[in-house]
Amino acid sequence: MSFATRDGRGWMPDYLVSIDSGKCIGCGRCFKVCGRHVMILKGINEEGDLVELDSDEDDEIEKKVMVMNDEGACIGCGACARVCPANCQTHAPAVAEGA
Repeated sequence: MSFATRDGRGWMPDYLVSIDSGKCIGCGRCFKVCGRHVMILKGINEEGDLVELDSDEDDEIEKKVMVMNDEGACIGCGACARVCPANCQTHAPAVAEGA
């Protein structure tokens, strides 16, 4: 599946499909460049569970990581991958229907 830009040049979306929480440093750079809420910052507690971030439980947070929030909202622009210093994201091109 490919698309075209406004002036007709070819464009191949490269969608965010996963984030490696072991590599993510929770810097939030990807979140800042994505205006579509594809990702959200969460905490990992002492038990290794993902938890919502709020001021009451921040003492129990061992690490902050970016996780997928709304995968379907990704437009495949790749901005998040370009700003990620940890190279923790996996992207994939769209799969054509019937493939």
